[in-house]
Amino acid sequence: MNFTLHTPSGYWNPLLWVAFLVLFAVVGYIIYSRGNPAHKTGEQAKPYLSGNEEPDVEEIRVRASDIYWGFLEALKGYYRVLIAMHTGDLRDYIYWYIGVGTVIILIFLGGL
Repeated sequence: MNFTLHTPSGYWNPLLWVAFLVLFAVVGYIIYSRGNPAHKTGEQAKPYLSGNEEPDVEEIRVRASDIYWGFLEALKGYYRVLIAMHTGDLRDYIYWYIGVGTVIILIFLGGL
């Protein structure tokens, strides 16, 4: 039984991939096992914050609005129009899809 798949750009053998996966797992475990066994968890594992107390989680959490602030600020006018048009009713979107789809089909079939 031949498990090799020949393609124009080479071959793919799943048994060879499994062998490499096992090899990399063994190498990774060897590197992991050579770590410092004296490392303590708990107080030593906490980040050093220049002697300051540990901040509240809510204070340091990065929100999506913070990440995309520049993007949202640059497109503020566009989003203002979209928010005004948004009704939250799923039927409105279905009507738009049906209407736009009908117009596209009529353009292709009828040559409007």
